Amino acid sequence: MAAGYLDILRARHAARLLTGTLVGRLPNGTASIAIVLFVRAGGGSYSIAGALAAVYGLATAVGQPLLGRAVDLYGQPRVQLPAAVVSALGMAVLAVAGTGSLALAYAAVAVAGLFTPPLEGGLRALWPSVLGGEDRVHRAYAMDAVAQEIMFTAGPLLVTLLVALWSPATALLVINAIGVLGALSVVLSEPSRAWRSAPREAHWLGALRSPGLLALLGSFFFVGLALGSITVAAMAYADDQGRESVYGWLMAALGLGALLGGVVYGARQWAGAPERRLRVIVALLAVGYLPLVLTPGPVAMTVLAAVSGVFLAPAVACSFIVVDRHAPRGTVTEAFSWLVTTFGVGAAVGTAVAGPAVELGGTAWSFAVAGAGGVAALLVLLATGNVLGAPPRTAVAVRGSENDRNGAVEPGFSSGHQA
Repeated sequence: MAAGYLDILRARHAARLLTGTLVGRLPNGTASIAIVLFVRAGGGSYSIAGALAAVYGLATAVGQPLLGRAVDLYGQPRVQLPAAVVSALGMAVLAVAGTGSLALAYAAVAVAGLFTPPLEGGLRALWPSVLGGEDRVHRAYAMDAVAQEIMFTAGPLLVTLLVALWSPATALLVINAIGVLGALSVVLSEPSRAWRSAPREAHWLGALRSPGLLALLGSFFFVGLALGSITVAAMAYADDQGRESVYGWLMAALGLGALLGGVVYGARQWAGAPERRLRVIVALLAVGYLPLVLTPGPVAMTVLAAVSGVFLAPAVACSFIVVDRHAPRGTVTEAFSWLVTTFGVGAAVGTAVAGPAVELGGTAWSFAVAGAGGVAALLVLLATGNVLGAPPRTAVAVRGSENDRNGAVEPGFSSGHQA
């Protein structure tokens, strides 16, 4: 199992690109907790902290596909690094000025979110030219999904450590400075500097003109909704148990389940169309969410949380393959960025819906939101089976082309650019 991942990491540039992308995404992965801790330390209310975090999240959702399109048009270094610098400066303004002027604080987090660099989509656009064979790229997608779970676990711990050692303002500044260094590492690499998107047809919808991509985005909106609702439901469950530590155990179990599922999924080769495989995985994901409504004791609930997370990383990894197959020619980074945006918006909606669900029907109802989200995600995939099942016209990367300067991609394998 580990041999396949080691094979990926031993490929030239692979470890650097993966590490640089994860480090570069650290500000985005920790923004919510960093903003809340900063506002509360300055005497601000939870309402202000939540509103600032929401503005950041909304701005990020808007900025990702726009910057992704810019990357496809102008290349990675000309977009990713300037965006990372501007985003970090936005957070620096918040850290220095504080919330004395709410207008300035909102503007600062809006700029920081809007210019969050689309490193996630950029990395997935680079994998074909770095790794070559289709099986290796698919394994890299799974490794990418697993690495995200590690980042979203380690990132908040790093923020809390910086806050404990220095201050919330210092944490904001350090995390964003580290993020710029991660982006710099990526854009200075040879694959990033050499990568060029395939020529694209001018169309104002960009990647969204693909029916298959729209179907996938519709499904993953509900996957995000399910995951977002669980964060609120788990907090309500911990309150019911009278032990705050239970929340940490539930979320850690969810992340551990996703990590193990992603590792196992990426360790083997899968036959058949990824669209059909995705329907099966999402069905299993939905089935895993449904038992959470039982809300048994903490030990059993922790086990259920781990089980519910097992198919999350495989679903995300498989979705990357489907995006790669259905993205219109020349829109690969934008397409991946739309997936990030849709998932994030769904998570925000899930968080918003789960709160009232707790107040209306108790903790079980909030977990029911997660189950409903999983079922809705599956229904979207089933309803759009004809669209997703239509064989996409894949662009063949030939040796020496602008998409495969190192001649790494095997003939017939899509490098993420479809006609």
